[in-house]
Amino acid sequence: MAIGYVIIPIELLLLVALLSFSACLPALSIDFVVGGSDGWTIPSSNDTDFYNHWAAKNRFKVGDTVSFKYKKDSVMVVSEEEYDKCHSAHPVFFSNNGKTEVRLDRPGLFYFMSGADGHCERGQKMIIKVMGDGTGSAPGGSPPAGGHGSDSDPDSDAAGLISAQLPLYAAVGGSVVLMLLGFD
Repeated sequence: MAIGYVIIPIELLLLVALLSFSACLPALSIDFVVGGSDGWTIPSSNDTDFYNHWAAKNRFKVGDTVSFKYKKDSVMVVSEEEYDKCHSAHPVFFSNNGKTEVRLDRPGLFYFMSGADGHCERGQKMIIKVMGDGTGSAPGGSPPAGGHGSDSDPDSDAAGLISAQLPLYAAVGGSVVLMLLGFD
């Protein structure tokens, strides 16, 4: 058994503790109002990509909500093929209540379009790219490749060593002395 001492400033220890705590907090979701103050309407004839430009300016993640506000119209979630054709006989989702909210429940692309005749062809359609939930986990709950503690990140070994052996410490004059016990 080897015994070693490491002196770490208390500020660094507090920062590590704070970062560890914040990583445990749930990610906050955001409610985006589609089109901002313009809402969900037919864009002007010289800006048929209005909604895709609006979507590109935002960063969506799993758990966020997009809200559509409109009058005498509808919102459909459709497949990519239906989006390209501006026609859907069987949308994934349909609503025409004037205030539609869609929760983005998975990463990937969501295809939206108006269900009113001729509106999609005139630019009332949008693709939203949804990022993962931000937990740092890849599908299946495993850490992402190259993540903390992987062979590709040599600096992660020190952080892992400190966090794994943190219970043995004492405060001395504004610093923390850690006694690290290692087993060879």
